[in-house]
Amino acid sequence: MNGSMKIRIEQCAATEDIREHFRSKSAMDYLVNEKLFTFLAAAEQDPAFAAELPAFVAEIKRLFTAQGLREYLDQLGRSKYFAETECESDGLLYQGDETMEEPWPDHPVLGAQELLGFFRVRELLQQ
Repeated sequence: MNGSMKIRIEQCAATEDIREHFRSKSAMDYLVNEKLFTFLAAAEQDPAFAAELPAFVAEIKRLFTAQGLREYLDQLGRSKYFAETECESDGLLYQGDETMEEPWPDHPVLGAQELLGFFRVRELLQQ
């Protein structure tokens, strides 16, 4: 068993424990928002991870329903990638009571890479 396969198997097993003890959203946060995004970035650099990516995606689809994944990705997109702001002042964004730094001006390439990663994950999980 190669390292990327071992990682995939361990992460999927951990996801089942998370879902059992917490809830599906926490399990999706762990497996999709944390691990799949990281695995996808590694797959772009390492052929071993690229070879394991289809099996990882298949396992995620086995663990969660298509509707659950679609709803999760829609929520993730709205809250993280396409969040609307209420007002802007001095380079800070205000959303409700939260203040966050604007991600695009200082690191537009990183922001674009994250957004492309999101679209790639969404494409993989909704095929």
